[in-house]
Parts: sequence; C-alpha cells; structure tokens
Amino acid sequence: MMDILMYLFETYIHSDVELMVDQDELADELSRAGFHQEDIYKALAWLEKLAQLQDADQNPYLTGSALTSMRIYTPKEMERLDTESRGFIIFLEQMKVLTPETREMVVDRVMELEAQDFALEDLKWVILMVLFNVPGNESAYDQMEELLYDVGDEYVH
Repeated sequence: MMDILMYLFETYIHSDVELMVDQDELADELSRAGFHQEDIYKALAWLEKLAQLQDADQNPYLTGSALTSMRIYTPKEMERLDTESRGFIIFLEQMKVLTPETREMVVDRVMELEAQDFALEDLKWVILMVLFNVPGNESAYDQMEELLYDVGDEYVH
C-alpha cells in the first residue's frame, strides 16, 4: 500500500495534471501500473480518511491542554514507530514543521498502514502527504520536502 501512496504522490503532486476524482478511473490506472486491486482500494481508503481528517470541523485529537503536553505513545504505536521515527517526529515538532495536530494526523495515518516493515523513510513520506493535505502548511511542507529530497552535497567522513 505504501508503494501505491508514494506512486500517486510522486505522479500527481508536482504535475499540472489534476488528480482524478473518479475512484474507478484511478483504480483502473493503478491496476494498469501493476498494483494489486486489494492494495489499490486500501490506499484509496487511506487517502480518503486523510482528506476527512483535514476537512473535519472539530479536532478529533487535541484539547487545549494537549497542545502543551508531552506525547506518550501506546505500545502498538511504539511497535510501528521505532525510536528513530519517534525522535524524528519530536525533531520536526521542535522545528515547527509539525504541530501537535499534524503530528496526531501523522500517527493516525501511520497506524492505518498495513506495512510489515515501516522505516523512517516511509514516515517521511507520510508526513509529506499529511502536510500537503493541510491548508496553510506550505512552509512546513517545503521544509519537509527539503528533508525528504535533500541528499546533501557534502561528503560524510
């Protein structure tokens, strides 16, 4: 499913082509690209849920005091998000790339993925997708995009 999400994001995000609204047409295109039908529908449902989180009038995650609280991960979340991934999330919050609200959206979307091996690179893609879908986060999205695509010109010794 992660491969489908990355394919859609890379194919449509920077192109002038508008993402097809008709799920059947999009599913057919993904099927022609070689993805399995079951995975396609799971990925489309994942994206639909992301859109619903962004469009929600109420914030399902945070209350006033949660904005200044420390995030404690559940055992199931810690299974999916290793120490490096959780540290990266904290780093992005400290850099103001993620807000507590967008952090919770990221954790929600990560937990909905059916990935056996979930790595830091996968987390970066999920964060990028969440930030892209939340209006008003253009600068945070740009920062995250730099972190994802920037391989650096310096040599590490």
